[in-house]
Amino acid sequence: MSACREETKVAKRLIAQCDKGDVKACNDVATRFEKGRYVLKDPTRAALLFKKSCTGAVGDACASLGLIYLHGNEVKVDSAQAVSLFRQGCDHGGLNGCAQLGIFHRKGVRVPHDEVLATSLFKRACDGANLSGCANLGVSYESGLGITQDFTKARDLFKKSCDAKIALGCVGLGRLYMTGSGVARNDSIGADYFRQACDKREMDGCFLLAKSAETGVGVKQDYVRAIELYREACEDAHAESCFRAAELYGKGAGSYRSPRRSNEMMERACKLGYAEACTKPKLATS
Repeated sequence: MSACREETKVAKRLIAQCDKGDVKACNDVATRFEKGRYVLKDPTRAALLFKKSCTGAVGDACASLGLIYLHGNEVKVDSAQAVSLFRQGCDHGGLNGCAQLGIFHRKGVRVPHDEVLATSLFKRACDGANLSGCANLGVSYESGLGITQDFTKARDLFKKSCDAKIALGCVGLGRLYMTGSGVARNDSIGADYFRQACDKREMDGCFLLAKSAETGVGVKQDYVRAIELYREACEDAHAESCFRAAELYGKGAGSYRSPRRSNEMMERACKLGYAEACTKPKLATS
């Protein structure tokens, strides 16, 4: 209880400092309002305080505000504004801004596709102990895009970030164990890393765990579990998960055959941009 009281006092002190114009205190208290840490959760107030702090050149605040615009929390989704804020954040030393900007350059969304620049941004973030940057840098080393391929470095970065509960690092480590790249191949360990990522709501982890359950690689074959995981990822807009769930419903693997559900999932996969789903003929439902 004494620790809670002390944290509440800290929050009140930060609010007072922010009210007096201390923009770093505004960022600190905004994170508390965003998460409800020792203050009542208030996302709207958090966004306003992040904006005030970002205007005062606090890089971490710009990155946090960028994430709000990216996900549409309390504001209308605006990816262009998010990118601008991530750039401001990175320029002002906000390492998560660098990592997020790198993701956009990797995807080529709202900015030019540039793997070399993306990798340099991830390295800058990781060198500053931003573990999301480390996980993404691991992806660069794993793929050899934007940097010389090095599975050992990828393994170390994935392990470091996964140990710190960064789901992307767990996904990457799982992939390495499944292929035996930089580590001795061990499918069961790989599947367990996918499970860890899925438990943290990382949909690539859920998708890969579903594939393991579908194929029986690393875990016992279980079509029912595979469909459950594919559906979960599909509901979170993971296009290939929609497609693979549609395929299983069409075959009747692990459950009763359902052409209607198969068609619905296939249509969703197509709308989400999975090209193969768009050319699949619909199954007869009668």
